[in-house]
Amino acid sequence: MKKIFLALLCIPFFVTAQYGKKKKTQEQFETINIKAEMPYMDEELKSVNGLSYSLKTLTEKNGLIVLFTCNTCPFVVKWEDRYKQTEELAKKNNIGLVYINSNYKKRDGDDSFEEMKKHAKKMNYRFPYLLDKKSLLANAFGAKTTPHIFMFNSNYQLVYKGAIDDNYENINKVKDFYLKDAMEQLVKGKKIKVAETNPVGCSIKRYKP
Repeated sequence: MKKIFLALLCIPFFVTAQYGKKKKTQEQFETINIKAEMPYMDEELKSVNGLSYSLKTLTEKNGLIVLFTCNTCPFVVKWEDRYKQTEELAKKNNIGLVYINSNYKKRDGDDSFEEMKKHAKKMNYRFPYLLDKKSLLANAFGAKTTPHIFMFNSNYQLVYKGAIDDNYENINKVKDFYLKDAMEQLVKGKKIKVAETNPVGCSIKRYKP
């Protein structure tokens, strides 16, 4: 029953996935490829702490994780215990981390800047939570869902994109920790074994110019 409920809430994403061939010609925002340079790395976005940051300034010694997210998507809610794990691993491995909210069409409701502040405080985010005011970064990255992960190395090249792991329902049932493994391989200078996975979540309610 829970899975049916989640699917109904996120119909836009699953419709796109199911009818990918039909929708592809209508899709304006292609997801960037592995080895692509970080888009808009110098663009400054406002954080819930009142400061502004660019992706470049948030990149640490071993790179940066860009995590497109929001406040109320049920997939985000299910995965947020993994956010804590990701924060700890990022700190341990000198990798920057940034949360980005690109839900332009929900800006007057669940994803307003004020609600973002409340959510970051409630979840005790230890990394910046940025407002992507008109979905500039989401469109440039081709981010599809909340959540959707993009990890870059210290040279601002994309080395991993996709999901956090293979089970949003329960961390205890995860078999493949995609992001965790990719982080550890990056820091050790190894090739990322699984560099791309399918993002799973609610569609981003983006601004389309």
